[in-house]
Amino acid sequence: MTPAAVVGGQTSAKETLAGVWSPQLRNRRPVDVYLPPSYATGRRRYPVVYMHDGQNLSDPITAFAGTWRLDATLDDLARRGIEAIVVGIHNRGEKRLGEYSPFPDRNHGGGNADKYLAFLTDTLKPRIDRLFRTARTAQRTATVGSSMGGLFSVYALLRRPDVFALAGIMSPALWFGRSALFEFVESSRLPRGRVYLDVGTGEGAATLRDARTLKAMLEQKGARDGESLLYVEDRGARHEEGAWSRRLPRALDFLLA
Repeated sequence: MTPAAVVGGQTSAKETLAGVWSPQLRNRRPVDVYLPPSYATGRRRYPVVYMHDGQNLSDPITAFAGTWRLDATLDDLARRGIEAIVVGIHNRGEKRLGEYSPFPDRNHGGGNADKYLAFLTDTLKPRIDRLFRTARTAQRTATVGSSMGGLFSVYALLRRPDVFALAGIMSPALWFGRSALFEFVESSRLPRGRVYLDVGTGEGAATLRDARTLKAMLEQKGARDGESLLYVEDRGARHEEGAWSRRLPRALDFLLA
């Protein structure tokens, strides 16, 4: 374990599980586990947040274009009594589009999200639950990601509501397999939980329109903005790590409060 932050005299930590094997995808990847400051001194169980593109969360060496400053965000949340275990799942580089996309795109292929989802639910989550003191119900388990990771989080929430009742959907790449995706959303049941959805107004008219469409569809399924749904349009924000880093505290606060 490596120290991440000191909060109220306690030290939060990050543990890396190296080379986690996925029998579904036939590959390995690092998985970072962020433990809350009170973890070492108590016996309580914590909600769990599964975050995609895990190498971008806190380490500038592995991050694609700047980190999400996750460690600082968890530090701030802990000061307000909001703590969780965060699982950062590294992507597999050129395989990322395929693994995060539920449906093939005409120009980019893909459509392997069911295998990635099975890796999370059938391989990784049982391991995390075995190794750490987790709260295992769907109402205390979140999937969070941006762009393609946001697209996957939409799918995971609706495809496996028995596992994930909380979702952080940041600047989702809803264009990828768009028609099939929205047909899937239309035919799916929304679990009783919480959804955080955001988009930057500087990401382009089509991206903004798709996010608003998804919001309307979730509301048609019973989500209530400001209660079970928090929708944010970040004025002028573009499709980039810095914007997601700024919005992450509000997302986790809403999902975990």
